[in-house]
Amino acid sequence: MDKEFVLEYCRDHVNKRIQEIQTAIGDATSALQEETKSSAGDKYETSREMIQQDLNRYHQQLAIAERDLNTLDQLIPFRESPIISLGSLVQTDSGYYFMAISIGQVKIDEEQVFCVSPQSPIGRLLVGLSLGDTFSFNGKTHKVVNIG
Repeated sequence: MDKEFVLEYCRDHVNKRIQEIQTAIGDATSALQEETKSSAGDKYETSREMIQQDLNRYHQQLAIAERDLNTLDQLIPFRESPIISLGSLVQTDSGYYFMAISIGQVKIDEEQVFCVSPQSPIGRLLVGLSLGDTFSFNGKTHKVVNIG
C-alpha cells in the first residue's frame, strides 16, 4: 500500500466535498435571494429562516472540510517514524489505517483502508504504538505489523 497514493485519495475526496458544499452554498444563496423577491408574511419568514439555517450548516461543513484539507496539506508522505502518529499508514493483522482525517473506510488498489483522525476512538488507541504492539478495539485484539 502506497502512503502517497492514500494521501492523494484523501485530498481528492476532500476537494470534491468542498466543491459540493460550495455549490450548495451558491444554490441556497440564490434561493434566499429569490425568496426575498417573493411574497411576504409568516410563510415567507419561515422559508427564509430554513434557508438561512441550511446556509449556516453548509458554512460549518465547509470550515471542517477546509480544516481537513489543511491537515492533509501539512503531511509529509515520505516521513518515516517508528511510532504511529499523524500521517502514518498503519498495517495491522486486520487491515490498514491511515492516520489523518476521518473519512471512514475507502477502497484503494483493491485494499480497504480506514482513514481515521488521531482524535477518533481507534486513532487514540493507535497513536504512540510501535511495530509489534497490540491493541484491543471492539473486543478484538489487533497487532501492528507495519508503519509507513
